[in-house]
Amino acid sequence: MFLTAMREAAAAYRLVLSEQQYAQFARYYELLVSWNEKMNLTAITAPQEVAVKHMIDSLTAYRPELFPAGVRVIDVGTGAGFPSLPLKLFCPQMELVLMDSLQKRVTFLETVVQELGLTGVQCVHARAEEGARNKLYREQFDVAVSRAVARLPILCEYCLPFVKKGGYFLALKGAQYATEATEAARAIKLLGGEAPALRQVQLPGLTDSRAIIEVHKTRPTPRAYPRKAGTPSKQPLL
Repeated sequence: MFLTAMREAAAAYRLVLSEQQYAQFARYYELLVSWNEKMNLTAITAPQEVAVKHMIDSLTAYRPELFPAGVRVIDVGTGAGFPSLPLKLFCPQMELVLMDSLQKRVTFLETVVQELGLTGVQCVHARAEEGARNKLYREQFDVAVSRAVARLPILCEYCLPFVKKGGYFLALKGAQYATEATEAARAIKLLGGEAPALRQVQLPGLTDSRAIIEVHKTRPTPRAYPRKAGTPSKQPLL
């Protein structure tokens, strides 16, 4: 069921995947549904919905110029691994850090990485505000990605400190993307980014509006950011 749904969704979105990639996506789906019975990973479990709303949705962030071989990517607040694990399956050459604040989710991610035979992936248990203060991660990544974590002004404070000068932050957003981009204008400027580019995307069979918000980082993030854990969500940089 899932494999058929994934093949149809990939074809509709004009993606070419190998048989190995299809097998990896299918195993990822099996693990997601299995683990979801004992912990809250996703409200979406139907094969066709997972194929479109999780797997293909994650892959909408892909642009070849942003994901060359060896690109270093961090997924902040990755949850069940979206969007970065589908991106890793699509671009195996990327170096990936999956960061989440809940140890149970990190354990799930470690299982997926092992079961799918992925290399170049590190799973890290940390809040974004703490991880971005660690010299191992601060301004060390070409690309930061995040999906369904927080509104954009908050998300920028979580993610931009991880991005090196010249890199990109990609936020996968739903219908309110234009409003969020406007709200985040001050935060983006303060944290070292340029005015964002909004790239609209359309998922197969769905009519709702979505976009990838791309922020190019042109200056280092001031040392004061991110603020201590909890502050960005309580006092967003508006």
